[in-house]
Amino acid sequence: MKTFIKRPFSISLICVIGFIWVTITIPGIFSPETKRLGDWFPALFGLIIAAHFISLIGIWHMKRWGVEVYMINFFLKTLVHFLTGQVTDFFVILGILFSVVFLGFFLAHYRKMDFNL
Repeated sequence: MKTFIKRPFSISLICVIGFIWVTITIPGIFSPETKRLGDWFPALFGLIIAAHFISLIGIWHMKRWGVEVYMINFFLKTLVHFLTGQVTDFFVILGILFSVVFLGFFLAHYRKMDFNL
C-alpha cells in the first residue's frame, strides 16, 4: 500500500525556485567562463547541476534520499567553488546562502519524508 505524504507549501516553493534556478544555470555549462576553469570543469559543473535537479525531484516527492543527495551535492559544489577560487563571486556566495537556507527547510521536514524509493 502506498502512503501519501502531504508536501508543505515551503517545500513546494523552494522546489519551484530550485527548478527555475537549474533551468537558468544549464547554459552556464557551455559558457567560456566555465571552460576557462579547465577542460574538466564543464563536465563536473554539468554533473553538479544534474544532481541538483535529481535531488529536487526527490524532495518534491517527499523522499529522504532527495535531501541526502541535495546535502552531498551542496558540499561538493561548495568544495569545487573553493578549489577554483570562485568564492569571491557575488552569485556564488548568494547561491551558497540560499542553499543553506533551503537545506534548513529540508532538514526541518526530513522526519516527515518517506525513506523508501
